[in-house]
Amino acid sequence: MSEERTAWHPGEIVPESGIYACDCGAGHHWSTDVKGHRFPPLPAGCPGAAWTLRTDAHPDV
Repeated sequence: MSEERTAWHPGEIVPESGIYACDCGAGHHWSTDVKGHRFPPLPAGCPGAAWTLRTDAHPDV
């Protein structure tokens, strides 16, 4: 990833395709996102504020 960020808010552009988790710490809200698309809203009732990358879709690129 070209940026040093570790979290992105709903509505921001996805920097790298992969599986993202909400930052609430419970590890129960996941989203598969495509580079260039926008992050979806966090699920209803989720106390988190942002998405964090858990699994990079193209780690060797």
